[in-house]
Amino acid sequence: MRVAVCDDEQCFIKYFRGIMDRMYNSLDIITDEFSGGEELLKAFKFKAYDVVFLDIEMPDMDGITLARKLRELSAEVCIVFLTGHIEYAIKGYEVNALRYLTKPADEKKVKEVIDYVLSKQEGVKSIWVKTNDGAQKVALADIIFIEAQNQNVVINTVKGSYSVRGNISDYEVELTPHGFFRIHRGYLISLSKVLRIGSKSVVMEDNSDLPVSRSKESKLRETLFSYVSGEAF
Repeated sequence: MRVAVCDDEQCFIKYFRGIMDRMYNSLDIITDEFSGGEELLKAFKFKAYDVVFLDIEMPDMDGITLARKLRELSAEVCIVFLTGHIEYAIKGYEVNALRYLTKPADEKKVKEVIDYVLSKQEGVKSIWVKTNDGAQKVALADIIFIEAQNQNVVINTVKGSYSVRGNISDYEVELTPHGFFRIHRGYLISLSKVLRIGSKSVVMEDNSDLPVSRSKESKLRETLFSYVSGEAF
């Protein structure tokens, strides 16, 4: 999980860091700290934060404005406002805020938020990939197909493509139990994203027409039938 906290008061940043270190001393939870909205927005374009804690009253860009900009980038990120003025709560509905915490944030309240997001993620399968811009979390439900390109693989999703170092065979091993099928030495597809299937190719939801190896044709049809029938996975 990736957590971001944005506050122009360094004393609160230090306080929040202490909370996270005490409660979640784990490599599975990464917390990044920002002192202004522009700084967070720049990082958000390259990192998938799961939850952001935003101070509402910041000088250069207030938390409400920042939240609106974050919502333009992601509909999934959980937004938690930090404020001493509860009257801002009405504006929070505009950006689908998860919660308001009164500053200084109570440790138990912060833990409630983090635990809620963690429990929410348990039902969402995803993988982490390392791109040139940093680590990126990709939900399996968003992947259309993966393509081998020399020493790299290109992960094509409904939200864009990611080119990463790797071997497509490794992804095949990891993803086959989750509804993926290797149709060709260069392609691994998500069965849930198949639009139609021909004799020598398969068309995906993004209209990509991908070749199917002759040796894979029969097994693909069999596996796809089992998948849509709810028997395979």
